[in-house]
Amino acid sequence: MAANGYERSLNIALLIDADQGGQKYLDAVLTVLAELGTVNIRRAYGNWSKPELGTWEPVFHSYAIMPMQQFDIAKRKNATDMAMAIDAMDLLYSGRVDGFGLMSSDSDFMPLAMRIRQNGLPVYGFGRASTPESFRQSCTRFIDVDALMPVADKAPKGEVDDQLIDLLIDAYNAVKRDEQGYARLAEVGKIAGNRSSFDVRNYGFKRLSELVEAVPNFVTERREGGTVFMKRVR
Repeated sequence: MAANGYERSLNIALLIDADQGGQKYLDAVLTVLAELGTVNIRRAYGNWSKPELGTWEPVFHSYAIMPMQQFDIAKRKNATDMAMAIDAMDLLYSGRVDGFGLMSSDSDFMPLAMRIRQNGLPVYGFGRASTPESFRQSCTRFIDVDALMPVADKAPKGEVDDQLIDLLIDAYNAVKRDEQGYARLAEVGKIAGNRSSFDVRNYGFKRLSELVEAVPNFVTERREGGTVFMKRVR
């Protein structure tokens, strides 16, 4: 708690690989990062002399994003990624940042995400469905930005795959259950989150309880105080 008696909001940094685009996702990305704290640091990295990046200029003002210029050093050599990684490490060692959002679909940021997490800070990755699995799994949470768009702009809720069901079953088996076989949903989610970077929004759901209720392998029960429990039935 701060000296003035108010609880300090966690300080979050959003670093954007502008070469990958993504302006239209900013509202949704900032909403997700609000789970972690206040996004006080907002930086977008790119060579702004490129005509294809010209559409970013109005975004800088609308979202209070600081453009970070990085000229191309040589053909087919992307210096933007390096600049973004260096800035992230500077912020990490400053001790003033409590979490990161990395907006990119580039697997080159896998080592960066892993290094930040080794310091105990959460890393939320935001990218397209084509993002390599290496970067996805290196993040605390990875969110498919297309899944964050309004319902009218995307397909219906996605099908929960067998790999995710197996993950939930393993997590359910690992936690304490009552005499009826029910386990706290939050505890199951915590175990699953430690093993995978999956996020329920990638499947079109807002909460883990909604996803579990849509899977025939489980049933849920809400008890006093609104606590949700789940039980495996198949």
